[in-house]
Amino acid sequence: MLTNNTINYSRLKLPVERIGILYHPLRKKAEDLASQLHKLLSTRGISVWQCSTREEEEARSQCVGSDLILSIGGDGTLLRVARIAVLSGIPILGIKLGRLGFSTEIDCDDIVGAIPNILEGKGWIEQRAMLETQLGEQKFPTLNDTVLRGSTPRLININISINGTLLSTCRADGIILSTSTGSTGYSLAAGGPILDPQSREFVLKPICCHLGPNTALVMSPESIVNLKLSSEDRASIILDGQIEISLADEQQITVRLSSQITRFLRFRPKGYFYNLLWHKLQVKGVL
Repeated sequence: MLTNNTINYSRLKLPVERIGILYHPLRKKAEDLASQLHKLLSTRGISVWQCSTREEEEARSQCVGSDLILSIGGDGTLLRVARIAVLSGIPILGIKLGRLGFSTEIDCDDIVGAIPNILEGKGWIEQRAMLETQLGEQKFPTLNDTVLRGSTPRLININISINGTLLSTCRADGIILSTSTGSTGYSLAAGGPILDPQSREFVLKPICCHLGPNTALVMSPESIVNLKLSSEDRASIILDGQIEISLADEQQITVRLSSQITRFLRFRPKGYFYNLLWHKLQVKGVL
């Protein structure tokens, strides 16, 4: 569990006996690398299972008793893997096949050479906060963000309440609720702040607000945000940019910090984030 004032760095539990491999289902190179790593780890006496990220239920069942998950793809693959592994709390090592690779840890060409370091327990575990989005009785974890957006190209009216008190009725394209991990993504593009990756705070950012507050708010870890549409508006909730759920009339959405966290296996120095941030955002043309 992340705490407000301290950062606890742990290491991979030894011995490493069971490893899962999850890969991008539409990338032949990802599947080939998964098979290569499966064979290599098996020859070292490791119990290995392998699934594409499309096989979510099968992967969740295989997570039980695993010590590590290798995610082969890009940042999008890593988001899917995080949601699959969230209940088991298994550390994830992101292997980069994507373009940006902001959250992935190691390049695909370097992973074979890194296997001895993994099995010897080298590196450290970074903890990242997640959000919990509740629709009725259903609860959904997100590592990056939860976005409320209109279903048509027109503004929607959203009642925003924080901790039970109405903040405002916002007329906008939508609302972004972002973790520290997601603060460098859609939220940043919409004008939101960048949070330290260890932060448990989260961001509320209206999208193209016409009437109401357009400023981003940084919410405390204890905050509970309720969003409610007016009856004439049609909208969807989009989870991590990957899962879209259409909303019923005047449906209420509740977003809070999740009790679950995502754990990443890292080999880079613990102070890596700001140097990486500067480099990646220059590449993207943000700086």
